[in-house]
Amino acid sequence: MDQELQQLQQLVTGIRPLPEEDWEAFAAVWSRHVAKRKEPLTMVGEVEHYLYFVADGVQRVYYFDDQDREATLVFTYSPSFGGVLDSFMLQQPSRYYYETLTPSVFLRAPYPELQRLMQTRPAIESMIREGLSHSLSGLLARLVELQCYTSEERFRKLLQRSPHILQLVPHKYLANYLGIDPTNFSKLLNKVRI
Repeated sequence: MDQELQQLQQLVTGIRPLPEEDWEAFAAVWSRHVAKRKEPLTMVGEVEHYLYFVADGVQRVYYFDDQDREATLVFTYSPSFGGVLDSFMLQQPSRYYYETLTPSVFLRAPYPELQRLMQTRPAIESMIREGLSHSLSGLLARLVELQCYTSEERFRKLLQRSPHILQLVPHKYLANYLGIDPTNFSKLLNKVRI
């Protein structure tokens, strides 16, 4: 678990460095969790009990509508936070699924422990708030891409943001994430120079 905690500390420091005493309190609430490929971590209707730190593997958050159409909303992979964040922060039933796409290794922190730390340690609360703000900013940028960009522009933006994602995530999920028909996604793979 030491290696995973080092990865977590690097991510936290990139968001907002914590004083040593706060880092030690923050690090103490995380436990290691291993999951197999295609393992559900959070189901619709469940409250998200953990904030995940992805040490290894690839996961996705996705949604099914009432017509059984699937929408891949986000991918998580090392080093990043994961889980159904709105369910976690609001402690309300999830509207989304969170599953592993590959075997995965996580650190996870339970909601009551993180809530206690945010209430008693302002530096931790500020770091979490800043991390959530970055996530919201990325989500808003993605909404603009989905509503304003062509399929090719969305594809190019994804590759600019995450050039390695073609090797990490099965293409059918990437096509769904981009709102592109799988056949058109294959054509873009052949057309766009990477």
